[in-house]
Amino acid sequence: MPTSPSEPADLAVVGAGPAGLAAAVTAAELGLRVTVLDAGERPGGQFYRHPAPALGAARPEALHHAWPDFATREAALRAHESAGRITYLRAHHVWTVVPGAGAGAGAGRRTDTDTDTGPRGQAAAGPAAEWTLHAVAGPEEQAATVHAAAVLLATGAYERQLPFPGWTLPGVIGAGGAQAMLKAGLVLPGKRVVVAGSGPLLLAVAGSLAAAGATVPAVVEAAAYTAYATRIPVLLRNPGKLAEAATYGAALARHHVRLLSRHAVTEAHGTDRVEAVTLARLDRDWRPLPGTARRIPCDALAVGHGLVPQLELATGLGCATRRSPDGTVALDLDAEQRTSVPGVWSAGETGGIGGAGLALAEGEIAAHAIAGRPVPAALTRARDRLRAFADAMAAAHRPGSGWTGWLRDDAVVCRCEEVPAGRIREAAGELGARDARTVKLLTRAGMGWCQGRMCGPAVAALAGEDPAPDRRPLSCPVPLRRLAELPPDAP
Repeated sequence: MPTSPSEPADLAVVGAGPAGLAAAVTAAELGLRVTVLDAGERPGGQFYRHPAPALGAARPEALHHAWPDFATREAALRAHESAGRITYLRAHHVWTVVPGAGAGAGAGRRTDTDTDTGPRGQAAAGPAAEWTLHAVAGPEEQAATVHAAAVLLATGAYERQLPFPGWTLPGVIGAGGAQAMLKAGLVLPGKRVVVAGSGPLLLAVAGSLAAAGATVPAVVEAAAYTAYATRIPVLLRNPGKLAEAATYGAALARHHVRLLSRHAVTEAHGTDRVEAVTLARLDRDWRPLPGTARRIPCDALAVGHGLVPQLELATGLGCATRRSPDGTVALDLDAEQRTSVPGVWSAGETGGIGGAGLALAEGEIAAHAIAGRPVPAALTRARDRLRAFADAMAAAHRPGSGWTGWLRDDAVVCRCEEVPAGRIREAAGELGARDARTVKLLTRAGMGWCQGRMCGPAVAALAGEDPAPDRRPLSCPVPLRRLAELPPDAP
């Protein structure tokens, strides 16, 4: 496994999901030398996750829509890799990106005086901007270092979870986790699976599980689809998205799956594993309405409330952020996908959750900008159209403030440190904590293995604070021996 390419790259791409894959292939076609670092064993990210060859899946594409978009780019990646234009480093977890000599010298945001630009989007006469990326590679966690003139962050997202009593029971998994089990392992999380939470991912998950043989008694959606009624022009500009929604709806109807909007699972029941869930109708602010609770038997619950951009590398660099319509924090990017840090671009879910189609367009736009080439107008139009749809979708499914009413004081919020809601409420009320960081110091909520990814939004909500990204020197666990091995003058 190569761990440290000998020559600096023109562009280092972190992540080989839709955005990173599109950016890498396009940049190579435009003449740049590209190094791709990806935590996965195979390209595609979470969206294009597919079974290991040893499982012998005859038609892995049956578990995906828009599979040709991935297959074309994967083939191009392999071709550029064979030709030496792309170095593809699989199973590489990048834990930090730091500036090297001359970083940011000419790859910043464009100004009205920027005229003659060369490769990497920097002034032709200026020095190369150099970045150093540190990673751990493979199961042995070997040290890896990559140098590049420019960096594109395509680190994707992870699921947003809103806790409820019983969510720690075996058999309760993330909605995206259920889809990953099916796509990568060809296994179902259970025989009778309730799908719950909020967001369009629920429809895709329920359809996939039902098609694979699971009984899905209900899709429990906390938001109201009537929220889309105010965005009719945006919907009409995206007929492909409407067709996709119709496909999901037809699949649910074919498998007799009930769709319950403005409902939520407020408790999971069971001993050794989940045996049933209680769901209730919600008011406009997501507060359960008295007298509407009912119980549904199941042996698995797939639950998720959308996605959260994964920003650790970006915020560690000091990239500016913005608040997305769904309440999450995303990167503040310009029209050519530049971050606020010169020499660093980003594409995909890091700029706001929007799906694979938007990620592909953003990756190609960033590649053109980094190579100093004009961005095709058609790409810009596609990106803007898809981003408008993503914003409408995010606003429609934004969690209401009343969801914390689901939480009894004994309900676990931080799974890693087993911190219940009552202790967090005590910290915020009686002990005077007014932000998630102070709550963490008082209760240890967010100090565990996941570093607040699972409980962060819930802790912030209970503390009366909007979630905010942490700026951390390490974006993933790193063995101390790898830090000790770094030379004293290492960037």
